[in-house]
Formats: sequence, C-alpha cells, structure tokens
Amino acid sequence: MEQSYYHMGSTAPLLGSTIPQHFAAVAQRFPDREAIVSRHQQRRLSYAELAASVDLLARGLLGLGFVRGERVGVWATNHIEWLLLQLATARIGVALVAINPGYRKQELAHALARSELHGLFTIPGFRSSDYPAMLCELIP
Repeated sequence: MEQSYYHMGSTAPLLGSTIPQHFAAVAQRFPDREAIVSRHQQRRLSYAELAASVDLLARGLLGLGFVRGERVGVWATNHIEWLLLQLATARIGVALVAINPGYRKQELAHALARSELHGLFTIPGFRSSDYPAMLCELIP
C-alpha cells in the first residue's frame, strides 16, 4: 500500500502515524491516566480501559463481518460509545460516517441514500426524535 504525505502551513511536521498507532502508543505510555470523562453518563475511562474497550469492539465489528473499506454510520450524540466506535472503526480500516443527531426523517433518508452504509449504530433517540421508529419507517 502506498502512502501519501502533503504538508504545508506549519513548521511542525505531521506525526507520520495513523490514529490507531498513535492511540496505542499513548495508551501504552499512560495506561492509568484518565482518557475520557463523560459527565452526563457518569463514566470515566483510563487509557488502558479505553484501549481494552476499543479492542473488544473492533473484534466484535470484525465478527459481524465488517471489512476494510466499508462504511459504518453513527447516529448519536456525544457518548463514550461514539468515541469507542470511532477508534474501533479506524483500527479495522472501516470509515465512520457521522450522521447529524438532529436529523428528521427526510434528512436521514437523504443521508442513508447517499452514504452507502454497511451498518448503522444509533442511540434510542434525541430530543423528540425516536430513532428506531424513524428507521422502521424508512427501512421497513
């Protein structure tokens, strides 16, 4: 696989590592430090806990049959699970497509039609939107 590198606008070079490589290095260097705090979920994860959760989710995605180059959508607000999905999909080479949590049915239909998703992860809803009900109307 050939890699590309184009850099401009700063004297500092790019890191030269992928997101999964960089995350693994940080997690190995600072395993006991806090990696993420979700106040509304009342949850905190250290880098070691986050890395273990990302590994488990990446294995689960592979077990479900997702492969490098496919697209997976996430239709959710800010949750730890959103970050886990972002890191796990990057780890296995699957593109994560973020869908605006404020989308109504017609906007969602447009996004789903254009994004060529192989899967969609979602929360139950946001504000007055019932996500499963909206999806059932669009995908009977």
